[in-house]
Amino acid sequence: MLLFDNFKKLNIVFVDKKGDSVKDKKEYLETLKFVKLSKDAVIPKRATGGSAGLDLCACAGKSILLKPGERALIHTGIAISLPKSDFVALIFARSGLAIKHGITLSNGVGVIDSDYRGEICVGLCNLSSEDYTINPGERIAQLVVMRVEAPTLFEVDSLDETARGMGGFGSTGK
Repeated sequence: MLLFDNFKKLNIVFVDKKGDSVKDKKEYLETLKFVKLSKDAVIPKRATGGSAGLDLCACAGKSILLKPGERALIHTGIAISLPKSDFVALIFARSGLAIKHGITLSNGVGVIDSDYRGEICVGLCNLSSEDYTINPGERIAQLVVMRVEAPTLFEVDSLDETARGMGGFGSTGK
């Protein structure tokens, strides 16, 4: 990893949770643990080295017909364990399915909390006017893992003023 190697050249030292120096970049990088809950489950993977998301695939014994306007809960046969409580896994639609076929997530974005250990399932809906068949092993969504902040909530009497103020929903232009 080029970035890690550049930090070494700058004499920046990474430390683990105990405060010990990390010599191998693999020790520093976070790990996403997963289990296959079905022998037919496809292991999530990135399509390219630059892909942000891991492809999630349908784990079904047979094809699933999704008619126009219908929704379906698609199993992946995968469960995960996020590295720490300050991580979240987000499920996003695949752009090709959405643009070419009108297949998108029924809830916009799926949120997998750090303490969830059940199977990842994906709610899909067909926004097109044509039937769509989801085949076993087909890539249906993408999983992106991110750190998440959990700020302390503090109730106040008023908020600070900004140039935008309460303008929203197109208030800054088309």
